[in-house]
Amino acid sequence: MIDLRSDTVTRPTEAMLESMREASFGDDSRDGDETVRKLEAIAAERTGKEAGAFMPSGTMANLVAMLAHANRGGEVLLEDGSHTLNAELGGIAGVAGLFYRGIPGRRGAMDVDALREAIRPVTRHHMGTALVWMESTHNRAGGAVLPLAHMEAVYGLARENGVPVHLDGARIFNAAISLGVSPSDIAKYSDSVCFCVSKGLSAPVGSILCGSAAFIERARAHRRMVGGNMRQAGPLAAAGIVALKTMVSRLAEDHQTAKRLAEGLHRIDASLCDPKDVETNLVRVDVRKSGRRAAQWSADLKAKGVLVAPADIYVLRFVTHRHISAPDVDTAVSAFAELWKKL
Repeated sequence: MIDLRSDTVTRPTEAMLESMREASFGDDSRDGDETVRKLEAIAAERTGKEAGAFMPSGTMANLVAMLAHANRGGEVLLEDGSHTLNAELGGIAGVAGLFYRGIPGRRGAMDVDALREAIRPVTRHHMGTALVWMESTHNRAGGAVLPLAHMEAVYGLARENGVPVHLDGARIFNAAISLGVSPSDIAKYSDSVCFCVSKGLSAPVGSILCGSAAFIERARAHRRMVGGNMRQAGPLAAAGIVALKTMVSRLAEDHQTAKRLAEGLHRIDASLCDPKDVETNLVRVDVRKSGRRAAQWSADLKAKGVLVAPADIYVLRFVTHRHISAPDVDTAVSAFAELWKKL
């Protein structure tokens, strides 16, 4: 099977597995674990923050960021296609006790004028804006990268109003590769940031939430509250360290295979996707013209040995990663073309 459902399907490298065998087994929930602390320090350094906290997942890292930044009843402002708003089961309200308002945007970038109008202070009638949220790369925008100028504008506006900013940077290293900058050049436009080591970086488990030392101390308390403290987490952290040291630069290869995939699908029918929109390793494919839903396309492609995920009623999401080669992409395009010809 050619698995293009997500970059979370990546398997750890031999170097990661070896590091896991040799890792320390301290109790991260009590006295701390040496390997976990090392991973957190590396993550903080890469993002230009004071400290980091290892989390079991990106969803938990985002949730803990909300809890650490905002009081219950406040409002989170975020682009209306954000992963947190659309695919994290309402944790904003259900767990963090926050209201939220989706801000219209284009390719994941909030309309700054609309954001300005949405920010409001605490009054006797409402709790006010508690947090501004950005996401880069942006999942539902097909891996789009937020321009640094846009991030600077959003961050500046939030600071003017005394509102903290969180960056969901699950794939921040893909964004950095695309922009040709360091992750810290992106994360500096946020007060906190989280990223995953279990996607294109290929570690088996984990995300790291980074911010100021005071913020991370609060985050550790909230992590415990939501059940995120881990005991002997050293082996997981060890794989994350190897991921950060050895897997970042090769993400450019995934971007190239994604572009190749988009170009191949575009040749089948221009309505499917625009290769110019592919900035990283995600490709959104619009199958509306076929009259068939994405779920049916996913099932038919699976029968041909290609796994893809429906992203919307008429949209498929293809994600490239280190287990996907150029020949794999060509095979996937050929399978799609065969099905398209039968319409």
